[in-house]
Amino acid sequence: QVRLVESGGGLVQPGGSLRLSCAASGFISSIKPMGWYRQAPGKQREMVALIFTGGGSNYADSVKGRFTISRDNAKNTVYLQMNSLKPEDTAVYYCNVVPSPVTWGQGTQVTVSS
Repeated sequence: QVRLVESGGGLVQPGGSLRLSCAASGFISSIKPMGWYRQAPGKQREMVALIFTGGGSNYADSVKGRFTISRDNAKNTVYLQMNSLKPEDTAVYYCNVVPSPVTWGQGTQVTVSS
């Protein structure tokens, strides 16, 4: 059974950091491009980071220089290191396969507020 489980979210002050994890099961994430997405209240889901099978990555302009996507193939897990967080980063964060997503996980809530 294909499953994605996101974790690591929480409440953080502006300027703080969080590290999100996405544990995949039922398929091997290392052989597929994987993306981190976020959805803020009242907004559409958007991709913020993408990691290719070869390890290269792309980022949305809004997070470039602050977020870093990585993967641990042995753990079948993808990470998102988020630094210098801003209130506008507040959203539910999800991961999924790119470009053909599997069943979405429950996401993990990130709230940036003082």
